Amino acid sequence: MTFESLSLILGMEVKQFLYLTKCSLNVLSCIITNLYCIPTYLLWMWVILLPFRLLNHPGYWYLEGVMFRCLLTVVGGWSWRSKFQIIEMGDDISTCTRDRCLFLVNHQSTADVPLLMLAFHEKDHVLESIMWIMDRMFRYTNFGAVSVTHGDYFITQGKHVREYQMKKLRDHLLKVYIGRNRKWIILFPEGGFLSKRLETSVKYATKNNFPVLEHVTLPRIGAMEVILNTLRPDGNLKDVIDNEVSLLKGTDEECEPLKWVVDLTVAYPDPQRPIDLLAICSSNRPPCSVYLYYRCYPINEVPMDSTESLRDWTYARWSEKEELLKEYYTTGLFPHQPLSQRQNNPSEDRKKRSHNVMMDTMQLILIHLMFISSSVFHCYLLYMVGSFTQY
Repeated sequence: MTFESLSLILGMEVKQFLYLTKCSLNVLSCIITNLYCIPTYLLWMWVILLPFRLLNHPGYWYLEGVMFRCLLTVVGGWSWRSKFQIIEMGDDISTCTRDRCLFLVNHQSTADVPLLMLAFHEKDHVLESIMWIMDRMFRYTNFGAVSVTHGDYFITQGKHVREYQMKKLRDHLLKVYIGRNRKWIILFPEGGFLSKRLETSVKYATKNNFPVLEHVTLPRIGAMEVILNTLRPDGNLKDVIDNEVSLLKGTDEECEPLKWVVDLTVAYPDPQRPIDLLAICSSNRPPCSVYLYYRCYPINEVPMDSTESLRDWTYARWSEKEELLKEYYTTGLFPHQPLSQRQNNPSEDRKKRSHNVMMDTMQLILIHLMFISSSVFHCYLLYMVGSFTQY
């Protein structure tokens, strides 16, 4: 072996060692962040501010929303640090940040949620008033206690519990979503990741003569139907609140119905290997762009007269997602509209919008300093309490 070959091998090994060290330190930083952010949030909400909840119910949930927004901004910062650029296309959702909206999102990997946190953090009044609907298993993750406190909904899948879960969801919408003045609901109707559900979806579609999709899976509409029927504009929401939720006063703000259904398509550059949570935490993947494509539908354009009509409307939206993703993965360019709509409306250009999501690094630093200083304050309080109990 020549000296040049040995030097080359040693150089590659050093680069590999430095790369693994960098990835390990990034993961360690995420773990440490969890250790000082999540306990701090829980101590504020469960202990220090709990008496304030009895005195001022809306004020308590406003403060909780501020803390929740800070937490989600921190998680979004992990994607920003890993240089995963989010490009928003389609309709401008910044115009409906104060409206009640239902977001329907395709589900590809564990990165979907933190990337949405990054995208939504620059939208005013969103992260603090958002409600996530997620699988029950996420209740037992490190972020589970935070989500329970905030009022996210954990759904259990299965035919044997479907009716019970839908009733629980309706009650949750009335008592928590409305009671805490939430605005955006984030729902993944596919019920699981693309890689896990694709084969079942194709078999079901083929058997029942539904659209056969490759880049998304056929959505389930049970939860969506409950949300729409509970929060629909003609649903007499004030009467329902007056009769069923004693904590609420039936004000105009509380009784605000859903105004928009937003179809959101998430597109990763590699369909076979989408970004995952490990890539976000460790920064072990090259920088890339992730596309978020929005289409906003006024609630009165969504058919709610029957389950079948709602199903067909939702399947049509998923077929459009399939068009977008198929063209993107074929050409490498994400289209401004599905191909079928460009053919029907060649002059239509209202969706030719592209926006790069940015994050204010100084704001992120200040949020971290706030959580760190709060942790020091809580440690001091615990020390004082411990010292007092010794006497």
